[in-house]
Parts: sequence; structure tokens; C-alpha cells
Amino acid sequence: MDKRAWHPAENPTACHVAIIMDGNGRWAAERGLPRTEGHRQGVEAVRRTVEAARELGITHLTLFSFSSENWSRPRQEINDLFGLLRRFIRRDLADLHNNNIRIRVIGTRAGIERDLLRLIDDAVELTKNNTGLNLTIAFNYGARDEIARAARKLAEDVQSGAVAATDVTPEGFAAYLDTADLPDPDLLIRTSGEQRLSNFLLWQLAYSEFVFVDVYWPDFSREVFEAAIAEYQRRSRRFGGTSVRSTA
Repeated sequence: MDKRAWHPAENPTACHVAIIMDGNGRWAAERGLPRTEGHRQGVEAVRRTVEAARELGITHLTLFSFSSENWSRPRQEINDLFGLLRRFIRRDLADLHNNNIRIRVIGTRAGIERDLLRLIDDAVELTKNNTGLNLTIAFNYGARDEIARAARKLAEDVQSGAVAATDVTPEGFAAYLDTADLPDPDLLIRTSGEQRLSNFLLWQLAYSEFVFVDVYWPDFSREVFEAAIAEYQRRSRRFGGTSVRSTA
């Protein structure tokens, strides 16, 4: 695929890719390795994918890194995951910033250690004025929780009189979500062969195209990424109406 084959100037309706990064544990188990090694290799796949997205001209990339349901995992595995995130920020932040990438984090802050929150806040603050790829990390995130929090905020505004109940619309409700200033994803990719959303961006994915790939996340390569994009570009998006081609 040409490096500019999906550039927004040429294809403005195909700019946001969301990815459920699945299969680290199974990748490690099949090789007789600890799950931590699967997660470590998963971080390498993140680096490859961010670079590929930037080179392909994708404007928004959203990665599902830690679900609010993942707290049920063994504590040591959670500590390992958080340690990898710390190292990723410390090691890669300067390069991300130098490449004009803007970092955002969606989800809740509950239960996250203060030093990790500071690292996240520093990364968001440092890159907030960057104008290249928008990299959104869904961290300690669950879509049902996000929708419930948004509904609670909207209800409070209706109760206070700031919003009239008769003025509540889907567009207005979306403004209360964590992704309020982001476009909805055009394409969702899930790795590992699983075909479910796992409580990820339930509102935002209403009209997205889904591509499920059989490779585990640590093996996710630029070639697999480009193949998923090519599949997306063959689709006809209807948005409930007549056909709209995915390609420019």
C-alpha cells in the first residue's frame, strides 16, 4: 500500500481507526512464555502501529489498552501492565512529541496510582498542542461506565436547568462522552480472531466498519494493518441510507 493511500486529504471520511489489542496472553502461552512477555511484545506492536498510522496519514488512532473489567486479573499481572505503561511513556514520550503526535487518555482515574496519573497527565499536557496523529489511549475504560457517567452529567444539567429535557439529542448526549471532541471511528480492528466489542466504544462504533484479524496482537504488523485498511476500503458504508463507498 502506498504510504499516502489513506491520507485524509484524499479520503476525508476514513481517518479514525480504533483497535482492540487482544491476544497477548495466548501469544505467550503458545510459546511457553510468561504472560508478561506477551504484554511486553504487545508494547512493541503498539510502537509499530503508531508509526504506521502516522506514515499512512491516519488522523486518529484509538487503542484499547486496559479495560475496567481487567481489574479482575491477578494483581501481579496488573502491576506488570502498569509497569509497561510507565516505561512506554518514559521511553517513547519524547519521540511521540517530536513526531507531532497528540496523546489523549479516556476512561476513569479511579484506582490508578498517583505516579502513573502524573505520567499520563504530563504526556497529555506536553503534547496537547500537537497537530499530527491524535493517539487516544482507552485506559481503565469501559463503555457502559462511560455512557452511565455521561447520562449522569446530562441529568445533572437538566436538573439544574442548564439543558432542557426537550433539547436532549443524540448529538447533544455525545458531547458528554469521554470522546466528545473526537470523530467516531471509521474502522474497528480486533486482533486474535475474537469477534466481539468487549465493552469498547459502544456508542461511537454504531456505524463503524469492523475487521477481525486472526493474528495475536504481538504479531500485528504493518502488513496486517494495511490489509485491514484495504478490507475497509472495499466496503460500502450506508449509515442507514444508500451506499457510500469507503474509498475516496
